[in-house]
Amino acid sequence: MGVSTSRPEKGVAVVTVDYPPVNALPVRGWYDLADALRAAGRDQDVRCVVLAAEGRGFNAGVDIKEVQRDPGRAAIIGANRGCYEAFAAVYECEVPVVAAVRGYCLGGGIGLVGNADAIVASEDAVFGLPELDRGALGAATHLARLVPQHLMRALFYTSRTATAEELHRHGSVWRVVPREELAEAALELAREIARKDGYLIRLAKAAINGIDPVDVKRSYRFEQGFTFEANLSGVADQVRDGFGTAGRE
Repeated sequence: MGVSTSRPEKGVAVVTVDYPPVNALPVRGWYDLADALRAAGRDQDVRCVVLAAEGRGFNAGVDIKEVQRDPGRAAIIGANRGCYEAFAAVYECEVPVVAAVRGYCLGGGIGLVGNADAIVASEDAVFGLPELDRGALGAATHLARLVPQHLMRALFYTSRTATAEELHRHGSVWRVVPREELAEAALELAREIARKDGYLIRLAKAAINGIDPVDVKRSYRFEQGFTFEANLSGVADQVRDGFGTAGRE
């Protein structure tokens, strides 16, 4: 349980998240994930990182129960900062990151894959931001990197999900494969990337990040301010406790 790193073959590191039962990460988990990604990227023998998960789904976002158990605001502040660090670690990883997505990819999961360099998904993968049902705001920055602007807005406002095949049609998912083939499909892409010169692939990652039209860290931080405002106002607690149905009229 937790975050682990393996080296299945030359040039490739696999960072795996395992937080049963649904891979909803506690505050510490987001920081551990960030540390593992940064360490893998710094390793000069690594030329590509695969971000994977055990269990039923890839990621269910923040551990809401941890937030609900906190009578103050330390947990929500910690979750905000931890997510920020983990998303940034994917984006800033010195080598390309391939996300291997299975089952659900929700909330914070979108922040991770939206900042990845490539996505391979299983046929049962679904992607969405149920943030409004959780009394939160955020990661629209990253969903906008996966789908067109108006679809992003509709998905965000409704908390609906999009399938892996739909994202494949939009060009944001590289391949869609049966679940049992996901690990090998992700490794296949990582293997192809890892054949490139190590120094050159790091230059390429930095160059591509440098021409991004949106500063993903800055825009996500802006979104997080509204999440904290929702918590200070009390409406976030009402919505979380009502499972997305309660709140101000």
